[in-house]
Amino acid sequence: MTTYPAAQEAFSRSAPVRLWEDGFACDPDRYYAALRAQGPVGWAELAPGVPAYLVTGRQAALDVLRDTATFSHDPRPWEATVADDSPVLGMMRWRPNALFADGAAHVRYRTTLIDIFDLVEPHDLRARVHRAVRLLAARIGPLGEADLVGGFARPLMALVFNDLFGLPDSYGERLNAGLGKMMEGGAQAAEGEAEYGRYVLELVAARTERRGEDLPSRLLDHPAALSADEVTWQVFLTLGAGYEPTANLVSNAFSRILGNPAYYSTLTSGARPVMDAVAEVLHHETPLTNYGVYYSRRPMSFHGVWLRAAVPVVVAFGALARAAELSHGADRLPNDASHLSWGAGPHACPVRQHALLIATEAIERLTQWLPDMEPVLPREQLTWRPGPFHRSLTALPVRFTPRTLDQAGDLS
Repeated sequence: MTTYPAAQEAFSRSAPVRLWEDGFACDPDRYYAALRAQGPVGWAELAPGVPAYLVTGRQAALDVLRDTATFSHDPRPWEATVADDSPVLGMMRWRPNALFADGAAHVRYRTTLIDIFDLVEPHDLRARVHRAVRLLAARIGPLGEADLVGGFARPLMALVFNDLFGLPDSYGERLNAGLGKMMEGGAQAAEGEAEYGRYVLELVAARTERRGEDLPSRLLDHPAALSADEVTWQVFLTLGAGYEPTANLVSNAFSRILGNPAYYSTLTSGARPVMDAVAEVLHHETPLTNYGVYYSRRPMSFHGVWLRAAVPVVVAFGALARAAELSHGADRLPNDASHLSWGAGPHACPVRQHALLIATEAIERLTQWLPDMEPVLPREQLTWRPGPFHRSLTALPVRFTPRTLDQAGDLS
């Protein structure tokens, strides 16, 4: 396994900030402060023995995101330097899809994704979300209590995305389990990657044999003529990228608004749009904290740091969001262009409007149906899932007046 003495020497005065520690999930601000103290580019570890440059300065981040001549998304040179059992490989290894491609290949893959999602009309997507909310509300409403992570946000995304990708509702737990383990990048990461991989392979095989009105079928029939392998890896990317971050966006938004009763009342009354709560999360507690992963194409000096090739250069969206909060205040949103949660440049999220529609519709429907939800725990006592890539609650327990779907103001 290759080491990077020169890169480490450049940061000899700063120990790597270990994002794989449990403490990062509990208190990311402390870790981001340590990174910012090193300058716009800091030295970190994504997993034991896996170093990375963490970009915490806004201008440096934009320089990485927009400069395709200098920075590549292709991780294969890096892969050759890490152990086969590294827990972050599931999230970072090369696959022939839009995330890990550059140049013409990236344009080809990205175009297919834009084309198939453009066929999902907003009214159709809204109807799918409403159906999922209704199914989940029927389960939790009569109980008077719920976990808005495990009982709402995550199963809701499984229902919506399985619906879009042509799978039955009953497959939701398989999707949740595999993706959850892979995303956390811990001891079960390889197991989760394998489970999720089997899930996608079975789906594409079924659609190859028999088409349906779903996204994988449209990929298979796209004029770009993707191979079955390429279709598999586009589905692997889009299903995971839709499910995990959007579930976290919903639960993170709930955690922020429920912790502020006055704020919550303005949402339930309709005086303030739900989009405000979603925007607040994107600015200050973005669901994907450190997943803008690039690689310098050559050794070079960059914002005062000597970058080596084959070492990940990671745009720390979470650190940028925290810096914006410190600069603008937690209660005042800067304009939308000031956060980079959707990325920037050629690899910016191509389906952000779909994700926003899912999140806002889900939050709005549930808050209007259960207007007296209140958190069981104060926000500072909530716990967070481990992992270097995301900001994700383990649970968000709430209580409310029990109700059933046949009561006035139902979700029909």
